[in-house]
Amino acid sequence: MSSSVQLLEATGSALRDALAKQDWSAIGELDLQCRQAVDEAMVEAVRDEEVLRARMQELLDLYRELVTVCQVEQQRLAGELIQLNQSQQGAKVYQLFG
Repeated sequence: MSSSVQLLEATGSALRDALAKQDWSAIGELDLQCRQAVDEAMVEAVRDEEVLRARMQELLDLYRELVTVCQVEQQRLAGELIQLNQSQQGAKVYQLFG
Protein backbone atom coordinates (compact mmCIF):
# COMPACT_ATOMS: atom_id res chain seq x y z
CA MET A 1 0.00 0.00 0.00
CA SER A 2 1.41 3.39 -0.97
CA SER A 3 2.17 6.08 1.58
CA SER A 4 -0.55 8.36 0.23
CA VAL A 5 -3.16 5.61 0.60
CA GLN A 6 -1.95 4.94 4.15
CA LEU A 7 -2.18 8.67 4.87
CA LEU A 8 -5.73 8.72 3.53
CA GLU A 9 -6.62 5.81 5.76
CA ALA A 10 -5.01 7.35 8.84
CA THR A 11 -6.54 10.81 8.42
CA GLY A 12 -9.93 9.30 7.61
CA SER A 13 -9.78 7.21 10.76
CA ALA A 14 -8.76 10.20 12.86
CA LEU A 15 -11.55 12.26 11.30
CA ARG A 16 -14.09 9.54 12.12
CA ASP A 17 -12.88 9.50 15.74
CA ALA A 18 -13.11 13.30 15.99
CA LEU A 19 -16.61 13.18 14.52
CA ALA A 20 -17.67 10.57 17.08
CA LYS A 21 -16.42 12.91 19.83
CA GLN A 22 -17.81 15.98 18.05
CA ASP A 23 -14.40 17.60 18.43
CA TRP A 24 -15.01 20.42 15.96
CA SER A 25 -11.54 21.99 16.19
CA ALA A 26 -9.89 18.62 15.48
CA ILE A 27 -12.33 18.09 12.60
CA GLY A 28 -11.25 21.40 11.08
CA GLU A 29 -7.57 20.46 11.25
CA LEU A 30 -8.17 16.93 10.01
CA ASP A 31 -10.23 18.24 7.12
CA LEU A 32 -7.18 20.15 5.91
CA GLN A 33 -5.02 17.05 6.33
CA CYS A 34 -7.54 14.95 4.39
CA ARG A 35 -7.54 17.46 1.54
CA GLN A 36 -3.75 17.35 1.42
CA ALA A 37 -3.78 13.53 1.52
CA VAL A 38 -6.25 13.43 -1.37
CA ASP A 39 -4.10 15.85 -3.37
CA GLU A 40 -1.02 13.70 -2.75
CA ALA A 41 -2.86 10.52 -3.68
CA MET A 42 -3.99 12.06 -6.95
CA VAL A 43 -0.42 13.03 -7.87
CA GLU A 44 1.35 9.89 -6.67
CA ALA A 45 1.42 6.91 -8.97
CA VAL A 46 -0.50 4.24 -7.09
CA ARG A 47 0.15 0.58 -7.79
CA ASP A 48 -3.21 -0.63 -6.54
CA GLU A 49 -5.90 1.67 -7.86
CA GLU A 50 -8.62 -0.50 -6.34
CA VAL A 51 -7.33 0.17 -2.81
CA LEU A 52 -7.13 3.89 -3.55
CA ARG A 53 -10.65 3.85 -4.95
CA ALA A 54 -11.93 2.06 -1.83
CA ARG A 55 -10.21 4.57 0.49
CA MET A 56 -11.60 7.49 -1.50
CA GLN A 57 -15.10 6.01 -1.33
CA GLU A 58 -14.76 5.54 2.44
CA LEU A 59 -13.65 9.15 2.75
CA LEU A 60 -16.56 10.32 0.60
CA ASP A 61 -19.00 8.37 2.78
CA LEU A 62 -17.41 9.86 5.88
CA TYR A 63 -17.76 13.38 4.50
CA ARG A 64 -21.44 12.74 3.74
CA GLU A 65 -21.92 11.69 7.35
CA LEU A 66 -19.94 14.71 8.54
CA VAL A 67 -22.11 17.10 6.52
CA THR A 68 -25.26 15.53 7.98
CA VAL A 69 -23.95 15.79 11.54
CA CYS A 70 -22.89 19.41 10.95
CA GLN A 71 -26.33 20.30 9.61
CA VAL A 72 -28.02 18.76 12.64
CA GLU A 73 -25.63 20.61 14.97
CA GLN A 74 -26.23 23.87 13.09
CA GLN A 75 -30.00 23.47 13.51
CA ARG A 76 -29.57 22.70 17.21
CA LEU A 77 -27.42 25.78 17.74
CA ALA A 78 -29.83 27.95 15.74
CA GLY A 79 -32.64 26.78 18.02
CA GLU A 80 -30.60 27.65 21.09
CA LEU A 81 -29.82 31.11 19.72
CA ILE A 82 -33.49 31.75 18.98
CA GLN A 83 -34.40 30.76 22.54
CA LEU A 84 -31.64 32.96 23.92
CA ASN A 85 -32.83 35.95 21.89
CA GLN A 86 -36.42 35.39 22.99
CA SER A 87 -35.31 35.17 26.61
CA GLN A 88 -33.34 38.40 26.32
CA GLN A 89 -36.28 40.19 24.72
CA GLY A 90 -38.57 38.90 27.46
CA ALA A 91 -36.14 40.16 30.10
CA LYS A 92 -36.06 43.62 28.48
CA VAL A 93 -39.85 43.78 28.48
CA TYR A 94 -39.94 42.70 32.10
CA GLN A 95 -37.42 45.44 33.00
CA LEU A 96 -39.54 48.05 31.24
CA PHE A 97 -42.66 47.16 33.17
CA GLY A 98 -41.09 45.74 36.31
